[in-house]
Amino acid sequence: MQVNVQQLSPVLVEFQVEIPAERVKSEVDKAYQALQRTARVKGFRPGKAPRDILTHLFGERVTLDVTRRLVDDTLAKALSDKNIQPLSQPNVEPQKLSTGTNFSYKARFEVRPEIASVKYDGFEVKRPSIAVTEPMIEAELENLRKAHAIVSAPAEPRPARKGDAIEISFTIEVAGKKVPEASSDNVQVELGGGQFLPELEEAILGASPGEEKDVSLTFAANHARPDFRGKPALFHIKIKEVKERVLPDLDDDFAKDLGTFQTLTELKDDIRGKLEKIMKQRAEDAVAEQLVGKLVEANPIPCPPSLVEQQCQLMEQEIAQQARRSGEPVPRHEELHARVHADSEVKVRAGLLMAEIAKEAQIKVTDEDIEKGLTELAEQMGKQVAKLRVEYRDPKKREMLVGMIIEDKILDIIESKAKITEA
Repeated sequence: MQVNVQQLSPVLVEFQVEIPAERVKSEVDKAYQALQRTARVKGFRPGKAPRDILTHLFGERVTLDVTRRLVDDTLAKALSDKNIQPLSQPNVEPQKLSTGTNFSYKARFEVRPEIASVKYDGFEVKRPSIAVTEPMIEAELENLRKAHAIVSAPAEPRPARKGDAIEISFTIEVAGKKVPEASSDNVQVELGGGQFLPELEEAILGASPGEEKDVSLTFAANHARPDFRGKPALFHIKIKEVKERVLPDLDDDFAKDLGTFQTLTELKDDIRGKLEKIMKQRAEDAVAEQLVGKLVEANPIPCPPSLVEQQCQLMEQEIAQQARRSGEPVPRHEELHARVHADSEVKVRAGLLMAEIAKEAQIKVTDEDIEKGLTELAEQMGKQVAKLRVEYRDPKKREMLVGMIIEDKILDIIESKAKITEA
């Protein structure tokens, strides 16, 4: 067997493989011998049909089978001999198989680019401030008050205003036709909460219980329902009830109601501690994102298209799942693909470069690293470490955890060589 290797591009290789005629004849003979034992041919006893009859009846199938077997056997060996690991399924172009002549084929596939060296020192990045301010704490306290507010009718009847909880019923006409299944009774809406279409919220603001409103609008071109997209609609709305949120007083009693706190000061200290962790994590994430961007910018290596497409698919699935969970319309595939393609290229390039750094630095993951990673995950997810240990015995999950640990170690190396200024 002869193998010629041609580098078509930094990420594309073509094998030209030629197999001697003797091997071809041997494989064809074996195929017909096996066929003769099993074929049922009218007019002949089992195993007695002449080869020329078998060739006439099954020649095309035998040729395809032998071609496939020769390619599978020799390509695997050729890749092993040349120490090449394809990233994509090889695209094989075989010549016509003929007994008595050599058989050849071409196999084209993607490979990782050769990376002579990686520049990853001296990157200049900014670390965002991790200071927790009083307004941040006050905002969190206000969120807690809203979460524990009592909803009740105002002492004196009044029109609806921002922040109120409104109960309405409505019917819809789309392009002049009533849509009963899209109509609803007893719908709860918080004005200003972004739950409702802006045109409808604007109409409800200032309305009183029992009042009715007609609102015209045009649905967005990417509406969740395809039959509504870009069409005019008329909403008939009836305001049934207006309720206001009564916030609890911000005092020691409020703190006690929230848990183990005895005073408002203790609650504030707990909020400050949580915010400090959040701010620190955000700062670390921001530095990591900048470092990855600088790494890719400083090392413009070629990117295998198949890896980019795989990354695109992962990101598209994640975005689509998030949209479904939040009730938002899922973007069209073409729009989604165009949106994530550039980011996918960055992620793939960063992955290739970081793998080279890991090899150069001889990064290893120890049992202590695994235990530390599980402890951090348990804290983030609010789970017990013992339960996570059991979960991460799964090979795929463990591989994912090891990958995260290696990435963190690589980023630590890059960060140690970077020039970081505090924002």
